[in-house]
Amino acid sequence: MEAKEILIITPKTKVLQLIEAYPQLEDVLIDYVPAFKKLKNPVLRKTVAKIATLQQAAAVGGVKVEDLINVLRKEVGQDILSQESGSNYNTIVPGWFIEEKVVQELDVREMLAAGEHPVNQVIADLRRLPDNKIYKLIAPFVPAPLIDKASSLGFDHWVKQENQELFLVYFYK
Repeated sequence: MEAKEILIITPKTKVLQLIEAYPQLEDVLIDYVPAFKKLKNPVLRKTVAKIATLQQAAAVGGVKVEDLINVLRKEVGQDILSQESGSNYNTIVPGWFIEEKVVQELDVREMLAAGEHPVNQVIADLRRLPDNKIYKLIAPFVPAPLIDKASSLGFDHWVKQENQELFLVYFYK
């Protein structure tokens, strides 16, 4: 019998890595956060699930990352997580937001539906964004990996949820 490496579930665990190591957790994820039904789509599974961490997935689903991790850990018999590590996505209208400063907009819903990943496009657009201007991104969920990448490049952001499947993310330079 070969020894299989055990995946310890943490906020940094990738969604795809999790469901490959513990296939039974896919349904647990979907039950806990209905937005994860999209994981059944093979295209999204190969793109978003491959790079999104559980912390980012929790942000997408609007749930606390600790709660999500603990539900998953309990299911596979791992110790419960106790530390606090809240979401760092800004959902409060920032002082820099002025509608007239929006100079570029990208709706990524069609790209995602076609199996394309918008990260490279958005980062390229952001790098060309003039100072004191705003870039508007339209997405079907909180694009947590993208926000993390833009933040690491020095961009401020604001996430505005229009409804269950429509999120506006404003990036400011």
